[in-house]
Parts: sequence; structure tokens; C-alpha cells
Amino acid sequence: MSTASICLLIDDDQDDQEIFTLALEDSGLNMQCVICHNASEALQRLIEDDTFLPNYIFLDLNMPRINGVQLLTEIKKISRLKHIPIVIYSTSSHPKDKEATHKLGAAAFITKPSGIKELSQILKDFFQTHLQPAYE
Repeated sequence: MSTASICLLIDDDQDDQEIFTLALEDSGLNMQCVICHNASEALQRLIEDDTFLPNYIFLDLNMPRINGVQLLTEIKKISRLKHIPIVIYSTSSHPKDKEATHKLGAAAFITKPSGIKELSQILKDFFQTHLQPAYE
């Protein structure tokens, strides 16, 4: 039995957290979703718990206090996390947001769809091209 890959979702919207979790389950992939409710919580966990090493980080742009762009910049400074694909997961579809986050090192940009089935397919497609091995 293989070890599940870990997706860290950083999103302050509870509905979006639930939709993402359900879509990930629906995708049929062996993934565990860990949720941080804001950027401060995520940054604290990523800095203080050096045993926590997600395979993927999904990051909302529009969050209070520390936004997604600021958090992306901070995560990229943590050397043990540099190889982890960071996916922007946002309601935005603005080309400037996509370009700016790509320049900062985001691996992909997913605009939040309206339904679970659509997101499930988007996640399947993403993981088919970006699948990272789970750490043993």
C-alpha cells in the first residue's frame, strides 16, 4: 500500500475548503488534504514543524493580513520547501495575477470553478502532469 501524498490547502474560506476537499476525494487520487485557515497559520506550521513536508501547496490569493502573493514569497525563502509545487488556487483569473505568481515561482494557477465535479477534473488533470512521489 502506497503512502498518500499530502496537499496543503491554505484558504480562509470554509466553503472553498470543503469544495476542495470533496473534489480531491472525488478525484480518486491517493491524497490527504491538510488545511490551514490563513497565511499566518500556514507560515507558522511550515516554519516551526520541520517534519511537515507536503507534496503540494494550494494557495488562495485573497486572504486577510498576509495575502497569497506575500505568502508565496515567504514560502519560497524556506529552503526545505523549494522543490514543492505551489499552486495558486484563486477566484481571480486576471492575467496579471497569473504572471506575477508565475514569476514568484508558482507551478500552476487554478481559477476556482463553481462545482465539485469541475474542480475534481481540474485536479486530476493537474496531478497527471505534476504527480510527485509521496515521501516514505
